Amino acid sequence: MTNQERMQIKRQAMPEQKPEVRRHNFSEVPLGFSFETAYIEATRCLACPNPRCVTGCPVHVNIPKFIAGIANKDLDSAYASLIADNSLPAVCGRVCPQEVQCESKCIVGIKGEPVSIGRLERYVADWHRENAKAEETPKAENKKLAKVAIIGSGPSGLACAYELLKAGVEVTVFEALHEPGGVLVYGIPEFRLPKAIVASEIEGLKKLGAKFELNSIIGRLYTIDELMKEEGYSAVFIGSGAGTPKFLRIEGETLNGVYSSNEFLTRVNLMKAFREDAVTPPIRGKKVAVFGAGNTAMDSARTALRMGFEEVNIVYRRSREEMPARKEEIHHAEEEGVRFLLLSNPIKFTGDENGNLKSVVCQKMALGEPDASGRRRPVPIEGETFELEIDTAIVALGTEANPLIRQTTPDLPCNERGYIVADEEGRTGKKGVYAGGDIVTGSATVIKAMGAGKSAAQTIIKDLDL
Repeated sequence: MTNQERMQIKRQAMPEQKPEVRRHNFSEVPLGFSFETAYIEATRCLACPNPRCVTGCPVHVNIPKFIAGIANKDLDSAYASLIADNSLPAVCGRVCPQEVQCESKCIVGIKGEPVSIGRLERYVADWHRENAKAEETPKAENKKLAKVAIIGSGPSGLACAYELLKAGVEVTVFEALHEPGGVLVYGIPEFRLPKAIVASEIEGLKKLGAKFELNSIIGRLYTIDELMKEEGYSAVFIGSGAGTPKFLRIEGETLNGVYSSNEFLTRVNLMKAFREDAVTPPIRGKKVAVFGAGNTAMDSARTALRMGFEEVNIVYRRSREEMPARKEEIHHAEEEGVRFLLLSNPIKFTGDENGNLKSVVCQKMALGEPDASGRRRPVPIEGETFELEIDTAIVALGTEANPLIRQTTPDLPCNERGYIVADEEGRTGKKGVYAGGDIVTGSATVIKAMGAGKSAAQTIIKDLDL
């Protein structure tokens, strides 16, 4: 097949649950490619000699090689190519913003739609999980006596662990919560990332020899100095993420019914608040407003629909063009019935005599000149406010660094915002301590955190001369 013929093939559509069905369940929305669909999509790849798509991938997956495996009907080689660079392909195939990373660089996309790299990645990873033999993941043998502690079992910590395990390093991952996976299990809803997928990826790390210590808060159970001086770890990687929620800081924010997105999503995703036998108190209401317009806001709004809320609103102070969420997530939210109240900024919550939330007062906004982010700055329209009747509010404005590690490690350099200072290779200003992911950069994507964890692991291996 010539390249010109490849360019004529249309991008294959992803089958999905219908909106009227999926808004009532937590099952995954995209249903995945069949082999026939994946094969057709793979034949669209031009196998560029200098693949720009690879430069758009934070973990530098050899994208043409794994896609060639599909096109050649050799799915084992496709998976082997994927897993060589990406320890969590089934996760990344679902939640990575490929449209602004690898797919944005695709040559096919110059004259048409880019190759569906993420969907093909998901297909290969799912195929392998369903067809792999148990003996295909042998436990790594230690080459040298070296122990590394990893703080946090989110994307950066898991990627770091994978690289170290491949090098024969003994790895222990310390996780504060009662299940491993970090934001992958507490932050991303089941309908976007099934928890069985995360559990399967983590099981693969365990087979390679990773140890997971759950309910283990570093800074309380051990300090970083104690891990190195008393517990015998040669290095420590901090991948604890940025899990402290930001709030609006307006009147009435302490009323009953006002949640951070962290609490709301954790209670639903990790503690199964949607089930009758959930151990967390029930989350009940009829009308909810979600404040923010990132992926977490979309996750919160779509989750609220599935929890039975009758009216779900996204309240955002800018316009649709400035929304930071993925277009696919915005589209899915709209299809499912989420209402968007744009150019609206909350200024006060009101409550009843029992301290329960009953409404939010919003200021109407207009867009002014661009700010430091490059987006047009929202400015209030004098005298124009409105009141929205709600019984539940979810604040999804992003997160900040948890202060516990820096408070218990005074010689660990941090910036004015409380994030750990680390170079591009993951080294911090404290010898033997490395860091990456959201605890360094602030809230970012899963794959960028993985890239940081992978890079730090390679630096640890080099510094320990392994």
